[in-house]
Amino acid sequence: MPVPLSAIDCIQPAIQHTKEQLFSRFRWGQWSRLALVGILAAELHTGGCNFGNLPQILAQSQQGRREFLPPGLPHIDPARLMQFAGLIATILLLAILLFFVFLYISSVFRFILYESVIRRECSISAGWERWHATGRRFFLWQLVFMIATWFFLGVIIGIPVFLMISTGWFKNSAAHAGGMIGGLVLLFGLLLVLGLAAAVIQVLAKDFLVPIMAIEQVDFADGWSRLLALMRPELGKYAVYILMKIVLAIAAAILFGIAAIFPTLIVAGPCVVIVLVAVWAGASWSATTISLAVILGTVAFALLIYLIALVSVPGTIFFPAYALYFFAERYPALAALLKPAPPPPVAPPVSEPPPSPPITPEPAV
Repeated sequence: MPVPLSAIDCIQPAIQHTKEQLFSRFRWGQWSRLALVGILAAELHTGGCNFGNLPQILAQSQQGRREFLPPGLPHIDPARLMQFAGLIATILLLAILLFFVFLYISSVFRFILYESVIRRECSISAGWERWHATGRRFFLWQLVFMIATWFFLGVIIGIPVFLMISTGWFKNSAAHAGGMIGGLVLLFGLLLVLGLAAAVIQVLAKDFLVPIMAIEQVDFADGWSRLLALMRPELGKYAVYILMKIVLAIAAAILFGIAAIFPTLIVAGPCVVIVLVAVWAGASWSATTISLAVILGTVAFALLIYLIALVSVPGTIFFPAYALYFFAERYPALAALLKPAPPPPVAPPVSEPPPSPPITPEPAV
C-alpha cells in the first residue's frame, strides 16, 4: 500500500495544479471570476495593504479661504448629539447585519472555490445554485464556532476579573501588584492558547471539513466526526501540515504584499490628488462633503480590494489545491475527484472475417 504524500511533498503538485489551471490557457473571464470568489470566500493571501494616514494639513489656507480643519472643537448641541448617537447605533447595527450576511455568502463561496479547484473551472451562478444548501450548513457551523469562541473568551477573562473583584485586589492594588502581574501573564497565555486553537480549528474546517461536507452531503457534526476519524491515525502529519501552512502563508503574504503595491498606487494616487484639490479649494466638512468622502472612499476601497484579489489569484488557487492534494492522499473519495483514473482503453472494433469463397462443385467424371 503506497505511503500518502507528506505536507512538504504536496507543495509541488499544488504548484503544478495552479500553473495548469491559470497559465496553461489564460482566460481573463475565469481569472476575474476567481478574484471575486477569492474575496467572497475570504481567501486572500496578502501581507496587508494600508493607505497609511495622510499627513495632516496644519498650514492655514490661502488668504480669503476658510480653514479645512477648524481649530478647537465647536459647541455641540445635546439634541444633535443624540442624533449622532442614534446614527452611530444604526451604523453599528448595519455593520453587524452586513457581517452576518458576508459570513453566509463566504460560507457558500467556500464550496464554490472548492469546486473551482476540483473542476479547474469557475462558474459563480451555477455554483451558487449547487452549493447554497451545503453552504447554509457550513454557515451554521461558523455561527456555532463563533459563539463557542466568544463563550470561552468570556470565561477566560470573566473568571479572573470576578476573582480579583471579589477578593478586593482592585481596592488595594499596591498590596497585590505581584499577583495582578502574574494573573495578567497567565491571562495573556490563556488568550494566546485560545487564539491558536481557534486558528487551527478554522484551518481544519475550511481545508478538510468542506470537502467532506461537499462529497458526503452531511451536516457539520457528522462531518467533524468523519474528519476526526480520518485524522486520528496521522495526528503528527496533520500537525506538520498546519506548520507548513503557516510557513506558506508568511511567504505568500510577502510575495503578494509586494505585488499589491502596484494596485495600491493606482487607487491611492487619484485619492491623494482629490484630497489635495479639496484642500486647495478651501473645502470644509459638511453633510455634503462627508457624504461624498464616504461614497468615494467606499468605491476606492472596493476597487482596491478587487485589484489586490486579481494579483492574488494564484494564491487563491494554490492554497485550496495544497489542502486538497494533502487530504486526497487520506480521503479516497476526494482523490477520485481530484485525480480521476484514466478511462479504460477502447478496444479496436472486431472486424468480421471475409466471407469464404463459394464452394464450386467438382466436375463430374
